Amino acid sequence: MTVVTRIFLIGPMGAGKTTIGRYLANALQLPFIDTDHEIEERSGADIPWIFDVEGEQGFRDREHKVLCDICQASPAVIATGGGIVVREDNRHLLSQSGTSVFLQASVNQQLKRTGNDRSRPLLNHGDPEQTLKALMTIREPLYKEVADIICATENNKPRLTAQSIVKELELLHSSNKNSRHTPQ
Repeated sequence: MTVVTRIFLIGPMGAGKTTIGRYLANALQLPFIDTDHEIEERSGADIPWIFDVEGEQGFRDREHKVLCDICQASPAVIATGGGIVVREDNRHLLSQSGTSVFLQASVNQQLKRTGNDRSRPLLNHGDPEQTLKALMTIREPLYKEVADIICATENNKPRLTAQSIVKELELLHSSNKNSRHTPQ
């Protein structure tokens, strides 16, 4: 199956967006883009530095610019930052510019995957578990608002999760194709 669109992987930090995204891009024979990596490349600085110097708002502005550019580019699989859905204009871009796949992950799974990662500015102060719970309370409804597909990543291997997403994309593509051609 050839998916001629942008596939946005959305979800919390530690859900596996980058890892699963690479497998998915390979399976779909599309380029892979990680918005956080793109921000670092363009700014010449890592994300913790951007947060320290410009604050979260400065980072979110950079993130929005990268998303705008990606939405004008060729089809690809795009791993997004966990907070990309916070801005309404980003949610609109995601909805209008491709297919969004919400990778669900429990707070426990996020803690296991991010526990020793000091490159996550939102987890560097206070209790990481409480921070993740608070972020999920705010962001999960936004992920669901944008999602075309919801895929649980708990206890799944990244390669198998990517294969599952390919099947869901095929179903979504065929149902959209059929609905467009259904006589009224």
